[in-house]
Amino acid sequence: MCTVTYIPVQNGFYLTSNRDEKATRLKSDIPKWYDFASGKILFPKDGNAGGTWMALHENKNAMVLLNGGFQNHQYSPPYRKSRGLIYLDIFDHPRPIDAFEKINLTKIEPFTLIIRQQQQLFEAVWDGNEKVIKELDAKQSFIWSSVTLYPELVINNRRKWFQNFNHNNIEINKPAILNFHRFAGEGDKANDVLMNRNNELFTVSITMLYRDQDISTMHYFDIRENEDFLEITDHSIPSTVIHESV
Repeated sequence: MCTVTYIPVQNGFYLTSNRDEKATRLKSDIPKWYDFASGKILFPKDGNAGGTWMALHENKNAMVLLNGGFQNHQYSPPYRKSRGLIYLDIFDHPRPIDAFEKINLTKIEPFTLIIRQQQQLFEAVWDGNEKVIKELDAKQSFIWSSVTLYPELVINNRRKWFQNFNHNNIEINKPAILNFHRFAGEGDKANDVLMNRNNELFTVSITMLYRDQDISTMHYFDIRENEDFLEITDHSIPSTVIHESV
């Protein structure tokens, strides 16, 4: 997995992830708030290992995971821990980028983290041998596709679709972004943003996070079950959470 977009808007940003997984993988739990040492964290929980790929901290930090580093790697188990659990180890910190720098990743499968920390945006990559951190311009839009699933040609095509999306949409909002994550592509089901490879590997969910100065919204779409879940948090009022099943 997966496909991720980051789009800044006035006073906030959208962070959206299409999760591509094997049909044999267990269904994930809908997003819930969980207690950690650093505070409460909202995330959908993986049905197999219990980790996650996308989360929001009550301190307003946000982070999303993609499988793989800079290029497709050779699968070499056994691995010491799942990437989804390593994710939570890193995100359970006031400054996740610092946790990424310090954590031991020996015998952990390669991965990429997109970290929105306070007003900064980082791309943090573990390629199986070394860590590479790059600070990005948080005022620019970006798209990422997992190198474990998509070759360079497809990744470049997806960048073009995303550029066209940003150029052609006068107003960038939730419906427009969701439309991109559902329908962008050229009719090639194996490589469109909402992908399906013979019903064996396909997009199982879309998770969209919107955050502005005070309000955070996490909208979770379970593609397999055709279910929506919405969680709204008002950060200006401690412990205020509004749950909505859509």
